[in-house]
Amino acid sequence: MDMKVKVPFSTLWQEFKTFAFKGNMVDLAVGVIIGAAFGRVVSSLVDHVLMPLLAAAGAGGKGYEDWSVTIRGSEVKYGLFIGAIINFLLIAAVIFVIIVKLLGTVVKRAVPPAPSEPTQKECPLCLSTIPIKARKCSHCTADLPEGDAPISAPAPA
Repeated sequence: MDMKVKVPFSTLWQEFKTFAFKGNMVDLAVGVIIGAAFGRVVSSLVDHVLMPLLAAAGAGGKGYEDWSVTIRGSEVKYGLFIGAIINFLLIAAVIFVIIVKLLGTVVKRAVPPAPSEPTQKECPLCLSTIPIKARKCSHCTADLPEGDAPISAPAPA
């Protein structure tokens, strides 16, 4: 049996808009874009500043891209690998400081709202819910004590 389900394009579009423009989805997209840009900045710092300084200090002017070893005709470019490791360590360190330490401090300093005072209590005789300031239960008409005194039952009629 051929069962085709037709979904109108407008319904599909509405569902997509609801999904795509949720607050957390937009936040995620912004985070990914900023993260990618930050990654490019750190890569540029490693590629154009740190690694050339490291190469000038130890390789006799040879660029780190040229740091390599040839083993049986295959070239192993360990300079590029070292650059990638430094790149990763810098990004991980910055993310650790910003996300873990900075946001952790902000979250710790945020004071949780004080619990509100209760507005209702339970009648010990009939177990119905009554206002906390009530002196008489509106359900069973028992006299409620001030504090922890026992509750007197209503007089028989």
